[in-house]
Amino acid sequence: MKRNLGLFSTATALFAGATLGVIPSVALAASPLADAAFAQDASPELLSAMQRDLGLTADGARRRLMAEAAAVRVEGSLRAELGERFGGAWMNADGSQLVVGVTTDADAARVRRAGAVPQKVAHTQVELERVKAELDRNGASAGRAVHAWYVDVVTNSVVVLAQDSALTGGSDFVAKAGVKSDAVRVLPSREEFKPLYDLRGGDAYYPGNARCSIGFPVAGGFVTAGHCGGVGTGTSGVNGVGQGTVAGSTFPGNDFAWVRTNGSWGSQPWVNNYGGGNVLVYGSQEAGVNASVCRSGSTTGWRCGVIQAKNVTVSYSAGLVYGLTQTNACAEGGDSGGSWLSGNQAQGVTSGGSGNCSTGGTTFFQPVNPILGAYGLSLTTTGSGGTGGPIIGLANKCIDVPNSNTTDGTRLQLWDCNGTNAQNWTFMSDGTVRAFGKCMDVAWGSRDNGAAIQLVTCSGNPAQQFVLSGAGDLVNPQANKCVDVTGGNSASGTPLQLWECNGTSAQKWRR
Repeated sequence: MKRNLGLFSTATALFAGATLGVIPSVALAASPLADAAFAQDASPELLSAMQRDLGLTADGARRRLMAEAAAVRVEGSLRAELGERFGGAWMNADGSQLVVGVTTDADAARVRRAGAVPQKVAHTQVELERVKAELDRNGASAGRAVHAWYVDVVTNSVVVLAQDSALTGGSDFVAKAGVKSDAVRVLPSREEFKPLYDLRGGDAYYPGNARCSIGFPVAGGFVTAGHCGGVGTGTSGVNGVGQGTVAGSTFPGNDFAWVRTNGSWGSQPWVNNYGGGNVLVYGSQEAGVNASVCRSGSTTGWRCGVIQAKNVTVSYSAGLVYGLTQTNACAEGGDSGGSWLSGNQAQGVTSGGSGNCSTGGTTFFQPVNPILGAYGLSLTTTGSGGTGGPIIGLANKCIDVPNSNTTDGTRLQLWDCNGTNAQNWTFMSDGTVRAFGKCMDVAWGSRDNGAAIQLVTCSGNPAQQFVLSGAGDLVNPQANKCVDVTGGNSASGTPLQLWECNGTSAQKWRR
């Protein structure tokens, strides 16, 4: 049974708690200068990851980015020109050529003129999407042996993934759905898919039977207090789902630890502010004595004070702990391990103290940089930004400032990508996303579903902070909701809104 780990009775306590032909060099260069700039501006982290995971050289990664950026515009144009005859589009195996599915010779000629490679297909994309939609409507009959289904434009089919030993289960599902199309393929799937959860500073986690708080997400897990659990202790998340294992822990002497999480959990660069939103983390620059500092914990939420002293040695009943920072912010049992920030800079994780949030008291935290150094960890922070370019989403269309109108309150929309400044967005180090020197903004700072996403003068308001997650969600941390294409309508001119994050294509974006 999960329970709070209360304060120690001493005055000072621990707070635990496929294709043909070669595209001419200009074929996918509708705007070659813009595409070259896009590739050159790619972050070192992106280029490094592409080299590691795709087996590319740095130049090869840049060439691929240029080809893919140009392909977006060509695909959008051909999709509009061919309409319901469009047979889907994809990059070839090495990412150098755009391939477009066609059903007629006339359309094949159109595709060649646009600089892409035509491939004859049996089914249009619209036909495939109709088959998939029919499966969706009958999804409740799928059963656990059916793991997923989707339109695969490369093979011009609708793929149903079913457990190896139950391929008949996939076929039964198709039959129950009343789908008789020759476009459906049932393929084996070895593993059942599982949801992914966010790691967020200040949220509760459970090491064994105790409750503590996450300090800061790092690559592969999170840091927290050492007294929350020793090496090998299993943890579960705030939702009760298995989370990970304590990979390193020191207490006493120091009071820090890190938890290596399983593949269901992803690190996010933010901390729970317990006001319905999040605070972005940009780095870990240490604040000075008398600087303001705030902490997040699963028992008492968000509390603030000032830094009173550093390098404090504290005598706990379990032994001495060195190098702690003293504050007058309150904390209670279960807050242990939680996040401390000064502004947007990570400071440390809650260790212990005296008093409570009714009568006040003294609270100590273990500075975060020594924890990162001890275990060789990388703090998860929001990107430093500075690179402009399009933000591409539903139907390969872009976030757009209508008619390049920079008047405050202009509502942003989905529009065909065209390479203009109205679609040139820069992710800045302060968490803002800017075009024409103004900021993407949630109207009136609202946290409600349906709030307009607009362009306004930058003001430092958290309504103007956005994070593009690895999953492709463009999130306003204050509301903890996503930038969404209203009604999932892919027509150009559809306005953007704030909406509960739901993982649909109307909320998926990329740069």
